[in-house]
Amino acid sequence: MAGPIKLDFSEKYDDQHAQQYLLKHQDGVSRKLSHWRDEQLARKALTLVGEPGLVLDLPCGAGRFWPLLAEKPNRVIIGADNSESMLKIAMQAQPTGVVKRVQPLHTSAFDIALPDNAVDSIFCMRLLHHIGEAEHRLAILREFERVSRDSVILSLWVDGNFKAWKRKRLESKRGQVGYQNRFVLPAATVEKEFEEAGFRIQERLDFLPLYAMWRVYVLRKR
Repeated sequence: MAGPIKLDFSEKYDDQHAQQYLLKHQDGVSRKLSHWRDEQLARKALTLVGEPGLVLDLPCGAGRFWPLLAEKPNRVIIGADNSESMLKIAMQAQPTGVVKRVQPLHTSAFDIALPDNAVDSIFCMRLLHHIGEAEHRLAILREFERVSRDSVILSLWVDGNFKAWKRKRLESKRGQVGYQNRFVLPAATVEKEFEEAGFRIQERLDFLPLYAMWRVYVLRKR
């Protein structure tokens, strides 16, 4: 039997990388504005799925969204990541009152260490744009469908906007150099994959419509 899928980029998050990742989203005005917009979309998505009481944040990274998820007073948060270093940094760095509400879980998105229908909703920010292989994305989506009772909130890069056009133009000029770990996906492709994995799309929330690549999808189990 084949072992769990492992991706090259997921191995880089040692303690030093995890610390850098924590600081990255606090660095400079543009990153702070980007984080503010991420939070705005996340709040809207959580409202659209009925403010779920038990949420799996996967991958949670350095716990960037834990304070937001903890805004609902009685919400239970499972903070899960493939990197033990990320979990350690998150538990140390986030506010004590927030951390008390979080159950840490060291697990892979390809093989989530939770039973079927274990959580109300899965919150997955900034993972799927790293996944270039359709079969890998489907493996993750099927795990999400298995573990979530009701909904999935996820973000990724899609085409059909200025930034995607600019990136494609730049890449065609320079050619692909070395390992690629970020991918702009055709919206039609990923939406078909959502359907194949057993979801329907409730809402599409764009970071900056027609300009930015980031899109948040609100998915419901069929």
